[in-house]
Amino acid sequence: MEPLRYDLFLNDIRQFLDNQQIYTDELRTFAWGTDAGFYRLTPKVVIRSNGERQLSKIIQVCDKYRIPYTFRAAGTSLSGQSVSDSVLIVAGKNWERYEILEDGQKIRLQPGVVGGKVNQILKPLGRVFPPDPASIGSAMVGGIVSNNASGMNCGVHANSDRMLVSARLVLSDGTIVDTGSEESKEAFRKSHPQFILQLEQLRDKVRANTPLADRIRYKYSIKNVTGLNLRPLIAYDDPFEIMAHCMVGSEGTLAFLSEVTMKTLKDYPFKASAMVYFKSMRESCEAIVKLKELISSVQDLAMSAENLMVKSAETLDYKSLSAVNDPIFLQYQKDVDAHNVSGVTPGNYQGLTAVLTETKAVSHEALQQNINTILDVLRQFDLYRPTSFTEDPEVYGKYWAIRSGIFPSVGGTRPIGTSCLIEDVAFHIEDLPEATVKLQKLIADHGYDDACIYGHAFAGNYHFILNQSFKSDTEVKRYEKMMRDVTELVVKEFDGSLKAEHGTGRNMAPFVRYEWGDEAFEVMKELKAIFDPKGLLNPGVIFNDDPNCFTQNLKDLPELRFPYEKIPDGEKYLTPEQGKSSTQAMIQGVKDANKCIECGFCEVNCVSCGLTLSSRMRIAIQREISRLEETGENPTLLQKLREQYRYPGDQTCASDGLCATSCPMKINTGNLTHLIRQLNMLNNNPGYKAGEFGANHMAGIKNCLRGVLDLAHLGHSILGDRMMTAVTEVLHKAGMPLWTVAMPCPTRQPQQPKNRLQKDGTPLKVVYFPSCINQTMGLAKGAPVKNTVVDEMVSLMNKAGYEVIFPEGMQRMCCGQIWESKGMMDIADRKSAELEEALWKASEEGRYPVVCDQSPCLHRMRKVFTKMKLYEPVEFIMTYLKDRLVFHPTHKKIAIHVTCSTREMGLTDRMIELATLCSDHVLVPDGIGCCAFAGDKGFTHPELNRYALRKLRPQIEKAAIEVGYSNSRTCEIGLQTNSGIPYLNIAYLVNETTEAK
Repeated sequence: MEPLRYDLFLNDIRQFLDNQQIYTDELRTFAWGTDAGFYRLTPKVVIRSNGERQLSKIIQVCDKYRIPYTFRAAGTSLSGQSVSDSVLIVAGKNWERYEILEDGQKIRLQPGVVGGKVNQILKPLGRVFPPDPASIGSAMVGGIVSNNASGMNCGVHANSDRMLVSARLVLSDGTIVDTGSEESKEAFRKSHPQFILQLEQLRDKVRANTPLADRIRYKYSIKNVTGLNLRPLIAYDDPFEIMAHCMVGSEGTLAFLSEVTMKTLKDYPFKASAMVYFKSMRESCEAIVKLKELISSVQDLAMSAENLMVKSAETLDYKSLSAVNDPIFLQYQKDVDAHNVSGVTPGNYQGLTAVLTETKAVSHEALQQNINTILDVLRQFDLYRPTSFTEDPEVYGKYWAIRSGIFPSVGGTRPIGTSCLIEDVAFHIEDLPEATVKLQKLIADHGYDDACIYGHAFAGNYHFILNQSFKSDTEVKRYEKMMRDVTELVVKEFDGSLKAEHGTGRNMAPFVRYEWGDEAFEVMKELKAIFDPKGLLNPGVIFNDDPNCFTQNLKDLPELRFPYEKIPDGEKYLTPEQGKSSTQAMIQGVKDANKCIECGFCEVNCVSCGLTLSSRMRIAIQREISRLEETGENPTLLQKLREQYRYPGDQTCASDGLCATSCPMKINTGNLTHLIRQLNMLNNNPGYKAGEFGANHMAGIKNCLRGVLDLAHLGHSILGDRMMTAVTEVLHKAGMPLWTVAMPCPTRQPQQPKNRLQKDGTPLKVVYFPSCINQTMGLAKGAPVKNTVVDEMVSLMNKAGYEVIFPEGMQRMCCGQIWESKGMMDIADRKSAELEEALWKASEEGRYPVVCDQSPCLHRMRKVFTKMKLYEPVEFIMTYLKDRLVFHPTHKKIAIHVTCSTREMGLTDRMIELATLCSDHVLVPDGIGCCAFAGDKGFTHPELNRYALRKLRPQIEKAAIEVGYSNSRTCEIGLQTNSGIPYLNIAYLVNETTEAK
């Protein structure tokens, strides 16, 4: 067989693709070789596609050179279906358009829209997206539909196959067809008559084979995604309906799914959930069978019933409960050891099983009836504790968050260096009690003592998680033997599904024929040949001739190792009350990164994901670097990875910490970045000395910055916007920080304000530390206000009757954020300690509240200060000033930007609430998380800031927004640059729209 000509392929591809869309270097191809599964393949080429027509051309070039290719959306797939050793085509960030249809009854979606985002779109309309996998907050529509991922509530009745209305496809010859367009279908009939004929003939052959048709119906009466989807061949007459529905569960092996139109479901207004605790797994399954009997037809129920008696029932075994530190499980342990649980010997906690169940209704009365009926059923069983339902979203939201985070949470408890595997089977409901007990025993018999079983028991669907080492042949053989025994149990004994919702992938490809039988498998092969006659689409997935492919290309997760002993101990700079230094906390954070299972949940909040690398990729690459350092096997590759990591891994990491907010293990990859920067800084003595000099001469540095701003302002005044922009862009390409029209003028030291007393003569005092930025940066040219932020803050607090106290020597003070972002953690801690002492003194040892006007600085102060209560401006206004002011809302249309630090401090809702007190037209732009200005990166790497805010300007213009508000001066510079409107501190808005009571 002739070798594939990737060189010719790339030459053709580069004729119509930007180089920034094509990755062939060692670092980025390795980075894209990781997904949430436990296989690793390094693609030779990664292409970030941008639109249907472009993708059609890419496919045509692949076809021309017979180059295999694989499609990928979010990379949260678990069975090896989104990795490739050939060409990986990514359809994520550039495929995010959607359209609401029929008042939300339907919705049209591109494959890059995140599932959780779809629910946000539909929520105001009282509708929900039917598929609801646990990864819905990160998984994208393309992957959800292509894997037929279902989840906790949709079961079989409302999965993607049942809810799909139509689809747009790009076929293996580059043809685009829309099954929802009569014009497109007619054109396809004329251009591809043989395709249509073959599909109709296959349909008729399957229907004529009554035993086969009956088997297909039986297999799809429960969750089943093993192999290609055969149900459309017996469910639909129209070949275009068959074509569209066969795409569901095809895992990118038939065509590219460029758009889907889906039906949505009603979101019931009244909901209640309960966590029910059983003393044995068998009894929990028997209870689920009884609950299932409460409804006669799940499909009819979902489509027409006014109330959902039992919406779902999720099983969590003792190991799952232990992994998430479930408080009831912890109490059960104590009760068992104290002989307080009848029939259970001390030390044996394995029987405890929780079932998380939910019921919904259109009225509160109907909901209560549902609850009473369910409780009547549960009274038949010997529960560990009485069951009670809650209607409080905050309470039951925590239940469901626990359930959604089981996989990564259990994975986080695995021994360092092992991989986390998740398998996915389904049984018919009548077999559930016996099958579950046997499955549990089978796993234990193979020595997987720390494995857990959990999942959608109401649909007969279980997941089991294994912590597996692949470092020895013995361990791989153990896994292989266990999997072969699982297939025997599931298929031979219970005729269940080897894959219920995670996709076949490479993991179950060798067992598709075994589960389905020869006739059905041959039909799948015929279907594959109709769509992909050359076999180029995602080879090795679903169809794989290697019977051992499920034990090939296994991914281990090497331990992250860093030379911590080289790092200065910041502890010596801190007072005893402060405890651990930032350096030590950072090191612990990096150790926490070893818990990462590369699930990708972090990526929805990683601002550089889609531009350079994501949080998950940074961890994966650093693991590989650590492995190469330890083994010494490829010094050349090691050096390349280190060098190639500098820009995409380090310089374009905003290190904002938002990745931790969607990570079930709360891993902050920013800590990893800070540690790498610190280690690099130790090797760059001049850079470290410059940081030390700046820390020791803070007042002089501020004056120098004012001088620079003076010079820039003078140049701006002389040259004007256009010429100044052109000149500074040239200078930026030469290595200078980028200047924009939003660059502020300098400001000087604020004056101490006059004392303001309450009527009874008791002084109200607040300590105010203006950030370094706001001490030096004033307003941009043409700003709609005149006062500096410091003046405005003082004016507002004075208006409310507060005396403002500035800490002594604040011109030389800093919170340490600047040094933390550069990796100089010991210097950062020293500056923080200096500031804390000054604020402690100014506040008379914590007697008065302390305010900082820059949210990132305040966030840093909260992390390292222990002596006093610290307030961000929004929080201080809402806590202390709100009741002392009268609000007169403006009709001006405003936008609010919630900074990363504001989100991490849990102040998002308070900031929006404050804005709505001040204006009756408030926009919180959609899809704008971190602005990625990241201190100075908006100057040094403006492409990151630009990418983060790429969706901002269209929304600002569409809503005719006049001015935006935030609480970070540097963020406001970037926001103004990329939106075209002025952005100011929110204190300006509050001061403008209030008067003293």
